[in-house]
Amino acid sequence: MPEPHLAHDTAGLLALDREHVWHPYGPMPGRQQPLLVESAAGVRLRLAEPAEGRRELVDGMSSWWSAIHGYNHPVLNEAVRGQLDRMSHVMFGGLTHEPAVRLAARLVEITPEPLRHVFLADSGSVSVEVAVKMCLQYWRSLGRPAKQRLLTWRGGYHGDTWQPMSVCDPDGGMHGLWSGVLPRQVFADAPPPGFDAGPDPAYEAHLREMIGRHADELAAVIVEPVVQGAGGMSFHSPAYLRVLREACDEHEVLLVLDEIATGFGRTGTLFAAEHAGISPDVMCVGKALTGGYLTMAAALCTTRVAEGIARGEVPVLAHGPTFMGNPLAAAVACASVDLLLGQDWALEVKRIEAGLREGLAAAAGVPGVKDVRVLGAIGVVQLEHEVDMAAATRAAVRAGVWLRPFRDLVYTMPPYVTGNEDVARICASVCDAAAAG
Repeated sequence: MPEPHLAHDTAGLLALDREHVWHPYGPMPGRQQPLLVESAAGVRLRLAEPAEGRRELVDGMSSWWSAIHGYNHPVLNEAVRGQLDRMSHVMFGGLTHEPAVRLAARLVEITPEPLRHVFLADSGSVSVEVAVKMCLQYWRSLGRPAKQRLLTWRGGYHGDTWQPMSVCDPDGGMHGLWSGVLPRQVFADAPPPGFDAGPDPAYEAHLREMIGRHADELAAVIVEPVVQGAGGMSFHSPAYLRVLREACDEHEVLLVLDEIATGFGRTGTLFAAEHAGISPDVMCVGKALTGGYLTMAAALCTTRVAEGIARGEVPVLAHGPTFMGNPLAAAVACASVDLLLGQDWALEVKRIEAGLREGLAAAAGVPGVKDVRVLGAIGVVQLEHEVDMAAATRAAVRAGVWLRPFRDLVYTMPPYVTGNEDVARICASVCDAAAAG
């Protein structure tokens, strides 16, 4: 068998990929051959060889919702190059550096008050682990160790590590294999669908009752605000976030908002919590934080939480990833945030939203389509059955677009720099994929 560094041809690389590389949410070896990307620029992925007659694909996924500025952006490239000349990494224990300090200050500046303290993590899932640890340790430090469970609503997704898996949907989610092993959390019913739908008083009462009934054992409530992402791409009324905030305050429970997918403008506000006019005790951000360049996330908390932990028998948050505060990632994150806020990003998201509404309207007439919904730069076509992912993906590629359908969903979350013609092309490909899938 050739050594990996000798396999420069497409067939050789794909053979090595099949033999050695375990792709996300797939078996080993994989059942479907991945497309080999050789480069990317703007909103286009260039393939090593044509697939379905296409050498270039418009990216309708922002590389799992992170590449909001597209690829090979000169400003972000320069941020990485400049930092690389200074230092690519230095340990964060006992040391600090300008990119991490500036990033933390910037996040405090743009997130809702009173979030004041920033713990930098490796990934979104790890930031949720850190957020949960903050909440558990807060109550332990205050002499209330019985408050150690989490409440969430069904239909959620928070990551693939241990505590995040425990608050993903227990029935329809991908982590059912671990039921009986994961910590047992408290699940409210899924929020009624519809961002613009009026709040359901019965559901609001249900949330209040669940939090009140379990208050003595609850450390925190954790939810994705406004949009439930990988759990089903469902939108809900911001009113339910206000109910959670009020009930948590009333019953001495912390509120954690997972803004990993929704943060940095995706839903039309900079953070989805702004739709409800509330602030959590802990907030997780990630994905678009670095513009898709490097892996980094953060858990932000209030002074109340930080000082509560510091008053405990163990006054430190015992968590410290090796690559915490990585200078390269922090530098490009600062550049990405500045790039976003230095333009009328809200107008661009509204433009994409209008294009998605217009272009996806045709999907409502496709046989087997259950629902079509759009919010910000998110477009979703939900089928009445499980999507044939292979057939749907091939149909999208034939149309010149990269999509990644899952469960009963064909959806898109394009980069904010996607032009109107490419938005229309993405919409046409979603319709084609829904019909094929």
